[in-house]
Amino acid sequence: MTILLDESVPRLVKTHLSEFSITTVQEMGWAGIKNGDLLKAAEQHFTIFITADQQLRYQQNLTGNPLAIIVLPTNQVPVVLNLLPRIREAIADIQPATIIEVPLPSSLGP
Repeated sequence: MTILLDESVPRLVKTHLSEFSITTVQEMGWAGIKNGDLLKAAEQHFTIFITADQQLRYQQNLTGNPLAIIVLPTNQVPVVLNLLPRIREAIADIQPATIIEVPLPSSLGP
């Protein structure tokens, strides 16, 4: 399993989840590429895409895209740090061509 972190995701996710093979969009030289083109490129090299872009599923036609996509509820570093166990679970549970939205912990919600 290979994972691509979107620009919207703090890089600390890669640092704290070092047991996984994670690459950032920036490391691939794909910074600034629009979502549609980014997803097409990502599906050639990766099995999982992690983003904090809440609108991705509504802005892109994901039909036929083999990527598994994990959507974080925010890119705020303190919150993402608290979400690391849930992100690990999502990585372990996700199947190709599916989307998992990681919820905010109830203690951080509205």
